[in-house]
Amino acid sequence: MRQYRCRNFPFQRRRLTHPHSAGKMVTRRQFLRAGFENNKLTKRLYREVGRAIGDFRLIEENDKVMVCVSGGKDSFALLDILVVLQSRAPIHFDIVAVNLDQQLPGFPTDILPAYLEKKQVPYHIEVQDTYSIIQRLIPEGKAVCSLCSRLRRGILYKVASELGVTKIALGHHRDDVLETFFLNLFFGSKLKSMPPKLKSKDGKHIVIRPLINVKETDLEKFAQMQQYPVFPKNLCGAKENMQRQHIKSMLRDWAKRYPGRIENIFSSLSTVVPAHLMDKNLFDFNQLNTDSADDDDAF
Repeated sequence: MRQYRCRNFPFQRRRLTHPHSAGKMVTRRQFLRAGFENNKLTKRLYREVGRAIGDFRLIEENDKVMVCVSGGKDSFALLDILVVLQSRAPIHFDIVAVNLDQQLPGFPTDILPAYLEKKQVPYHIEVQDTYSIIQRLIPEGKAVCSLCSRLRRGILYKVASELGVTKIALGHHRDDVLETFFLNLFFGSKLKSMPPKLKSKDGKHIVIRPLINVKETDLEKFAQMQQYPVFPKNLCGAKENMQRQHIKSMLRDWAKRYPGRIENIFSSLSTVVPAHLMDKNLFDFNQLNTDSADDDDAF
């Protein structure tokens, strides 16, 4: 099989950055095909993030956006995409990357600063020893995620105020939204999920989720293609949320067995009909009569 040598580097064999064949020698056809797929994926991600920004006014003129970078694939991709869109957008907005160093054992303190300096992205590393607090307050073997989340959220809000940012960008994607929806439906008796944009309880901060239209599988491929220095998982030692894992498995099974089902469920979150549900806070059933303006098919 003839190997493809890159024209720009005639004395070196080109190593492919295809998500499924990284580092392997390839044929010319494989090389060109992989480049086409990577380009298509990149354009799709930019398009989906841009659509979310436009549909929900996530970023506006002169915003200062704080991108929360945890070291996972999603936050790396979010930062990367927003930096590119920043250079192309018809409006001006600033970006600052923020990472919270919670003093976890084995936390790689040097990776993010080196990466962000190479990317020439302004950044702030906030060092707060929440790990010791959690170790002191939560008995061994008990779930720590709820307390950790509250502590982390409070610290990030404080940092946002200190930096004078107008938007806080998180890396939640479409799969996170759907998993949260079913978690609330099955275990919380609520029709509730993750909105693309929300105001904090104290009214001081706006949180945005630009990746809300993006599939996790696309982010996995993109992260591998970009070769992000992703941090190790579970540095805190916490066990995975089994309920969320069950929901994730259910959704992936549906995606394989019933093409289009996941897309329909996600679309339904944008087409709510309050009059056909039972929430009296959303629809005034008491005032509904034959003279009212609200009408619809009964079935």
